[in-house]
Amino acid sequence: MIAFILKRLVTAMVLLLVITLVTFVIFFELPKLAGQTSDSLAAQYVGRDPSPEALEAVKQNLGLDKNLVAQYWDFVSGIFGGREFKYGPDAATCHVPCFGYSFKSHLEVWPQIQSRLSVTLSVAFGAAILWLVAGVSVGVVSALKRGTIFDRLSMGVALAAVSLPIFFTGLVLQLLFKYKFPIFGGLHYVPLTENPIYWAKNLVLPWVSLAFIYAALYARLTRAGMLEVMGEDYIRTARAKGLPRRTVVVKHGLRAAMTPIVTIFGLDLGLLLGGAVITESVFGLPGVGQYAVQAINAGDLPKILGVTTLGAFFVVICNLVVDIVYAFVDPRVRRA
Repeated sequence: MIAFILKRLVTAMVLLLVITLVTFVIFFELPKLAGQTSDSLAAQYVGRDPSPEALEAVKQNLGLDKNLVAQYWDFVSGIFGGREFKYGPDAATCHVPCFGYSFKSHLEVWPQIQSRLSVTLSVAFGAAILWLVAGVSVGVVSALKRGTIFDRLSMGVALAAVSLPIFFTGLVLQLLFKYKFPIFGGLHYVPLTENPIYWAKNLVLPWVSLAFIYAALYARLTRAGMLEVMGEDYIRTARAKGLPRRTVVVKHGLRAAMTPIVTIFGLDLGLLLGGAVITESVFGLPGVGQYAVQAINAGDLPKILGVTTLGAFFVVICNLVVDIVYAFVDPRVRRA
């Protein structure tokens, strides 16, 4: 088991390096292939009619005057050791972990992301609990009651929910419960440590709108998995032995059907931790997703690169956790 975990850790570290390299190439090399020069990239940070001295200073700070390998080394080493930037007569220090320094706002990227991370974590984990519990429960019951009214109705609702985009669901929920029936009027984020009740109340609508589409997908996947598993020979053997129905369904059936659910759950949660962009924008939540949208609109490359790197980190870590969970759910994975 320890060897399996160490192997996955090494794989995750290598994957993170590859992802950061690919991301770095996309942001700093592809624009040059499209015809932009180092001067045109640097000009985005100094306003109109920049002087040659100002352009040269920005090029040095962003590393645009270096080759790709040197730029990438500065970025990766800055995450673990910090960096120092000289902007005109002043110097700016980017502390560990240095995910970049914005020369438009003159602020470090990581502290800005860190201040918003609690919002994104609250949205992601709250919604994840809702969609996992609701989706798996509905999927199991629907599989056990195949062909009944409940099965047809739940799968019909699931099909409709999967087809609805999050921004539509979020706006409808706000129209109903914020304006027409002001149960959740005046929504704004309240930190959990400040007031847990208002924290949960103000996140109910974002949780429901985000969980609605995911719960529908998980219900369909769970139903399909359970229908396949419940027809296996070992399930019939367990029933023939006289095991209780709950034991057969949960211990033998659901455990085998959870493998694809665990996989997709790790991917979905990792992506949301990197920023629930649409949900945070619809509900005006000051999270990492909203920060990413603002950075894209402003064309602030260090901010965009920092958010992208953080999102990749969460996806890789969640997949690492999924691999470890696999080893407990299905011991055969340890020999893979």
